[in-house]
Amino acid sequence: MTNQPLLIIAAGGTGGHMFPAQALAEAMLRKGWRVKLSTDARGARYTGGFPHTVEIEQVSSATFARGGALAKLAVPFRVLGGVLGMTLRMTRDKPVAVVGFGGYPSIPAIGAATLLRLPRMIHEQNGILGRVNQIFAKRVDVVACGTWPTTLPEGVEGVHTGNPVRKAVHDRAGAAYITPGEYPMSILVMGGSQGARILSDVVPGAIAALPPDLLQYIRVSHQARDEDHERVTRFYADHGIAADVQPFFNDVPARMSEAQLVISRSGASSVADISVIGRPSILVPFAAATGDHQTANARGLVDAGAAILIPENRLEVSTLAEQIAAVLTNPRGAQMMAHAALSCGKPEATQELVSMVEALAKKD
Repeated sequence: MTNQPLLIIAAGGTGGHMFPAQALAEAMLRKGWRVKLSTDARGARYTGGFPHTVEIEQVSSATFARGGALAKLAVPFRVLGGVLGMTLRMTRDKPVAVVGFGGYPSIPAIGAATLLRLPRMIHEQNGILGRVNQIFAKRVDVVACGTWPTTLPEGVEGVHTGNPVRKAVHDRAGAAYITPGEYPMSILVMGGSQGARILSDVVPGAIAALPPDLLQYIRVSHQARDEDHERVTRFYADHGIAADVQPFFNDVPARMSEAQLVISRSGASSVADISVIGRPSILVPFAAATGDHQTANARGLVDAGAAILIPENRLEVSTLAEQIAAVLTNPRGAQMMAHAALSCGKPEATQELVSMVEALAKKD
């Protein structure tokens, strides 16, 4: 078993970083590789979905974003300790390639690979590099970009791989789109885990404001925070709108493939799902996202004519109702938006990452 090539994947403790890392890990295991995941204690809590054969290595890392003054002073020393510890591990069990998916916990592995001059690459999910990927963009062999275009440092060229999507999404890639018409139509509302309250504030009212001859056909799947669940459910019920309101949908791919329209934040994974399945969308970027990266994430779909972008500060009931009606009363236009979304999709993203890792390994 020792002759199996070793891949080290490094990722931080959020779904945005961990999901594409998991997709790559699964694919490389199928290719007969050994895979180690390098993360910190926080990241280790998110590893339940990884195959059991992936070795989880916890490393010392830290962020300047949390803790008091004393904790911030300790950050460089904790990071340095993590890098040195990882360097020692890599000399004992040498990887043929190292891939970082961003987040502070990816610093030790990418830092150690840089010191040891091992083949290494990073993958950025968003249209603007995260802080850690920005640090390493000029120090790696390849920068893979999940969103296109991605804003990169001067002199750095990215490769558009797309963002890996989970199997349930991949299975519905390019699912046939039923255009809007005089029959039940579905709207899927996804707020994501951050900043979803504004969608719960505005979307129900906008749907209720649709012309009655359109509203009679509307069915809604609305993802709302726990604290918003009761009022959103009550609003839809009071206005006679058929709605399924839940804090989390386990079957988003199925609901999306059945939807005539998606109203969503523009997180990287949401944009990838919309693109791969191919649905018209109205995107409301999370205004507080670092570097306004959700607006950058939406750019590809908007430029392709697949999505309508409404900045958070312009999201009002009347504006949104107008845009919903514009999509749902124009079957041909909605069909064109669905096709345009598909043109932005990269269902082969995981396979592209696999090919890049295999090419990196040959450099060793």
